[in-house]
Amino acid sequence: MSDVFVRNLIFQANDLGKRWDLLLIFNDQAVPGVGNPVVWRVSTFGDVGVYQVRSTFSTQQFSFTKPKVSGGTIVGALASVDVNGCQQTTLTRDGGAFEFSAPVEASEMKAINDTGDKVDFTFGFKATGASLPTPLLYYGDVENKSSISPQFSPRLRAYVTSDYTEGEILRGEILAPLLWEMDLAELSETTTWNLKWDPTAGCYTITEA
Repeated sequence: MSDVFVRNLIFQANDLGKRWDLLLIFNDQAVPGVGNPVVWRVSTFGDVGVYQVRSTFSTQQFSFTKPKVSGGTIVGALASVDVNGCQQTTLTRDGGAFEFSAPVEASEMKAINDTGDKVDFTFGFKATGASLPTPLLYYGDVENKSSISPQFSPRLRAYVTSDYTEGEILRGEILAPLLWEMDLAELSETTTWNLKWDPTAGCYTITEA
């Protein structure tokens, strides 16, 4: 997570002939000790007409959050703090209010639980002008006095599936074939991708425009 960059991804389709939902996620399965991936984007493309979706990812600002979770989906934040590079922050609780300390320099980026109880965290990025971070990884039941140190790689994966929602915490493997995979660090700042349905082969494709 040392490289700082912005990536604008434009996915477009024209008269697909078949309605589909495009799911974007950075990790496609939960790994013990590494955190559960969180669904980044879910976009619907209709069977007729022109559709275009723009998604922006940035490594300019990362954040830790005490998330608000409902039905396995992250729906908000009870507290959050911006961090960069090798900084650490501590989450405390006063009554029903959570608060992160101001980040300080450390040997690695991490968040410490000092609430007196188990809590959950998310790690994510904050887009320019956004009021809240976008969650990328979810850490549940973090013990008091324990910490999390995110191990994140900007390798984006795409699937065609209508079984998930944005902000959903992934508990297992995605039950759909992997359609597209790309290391965002290797792309230009803005790229455009064509989505197509091949009725003869019975499959979807994503190719750079």
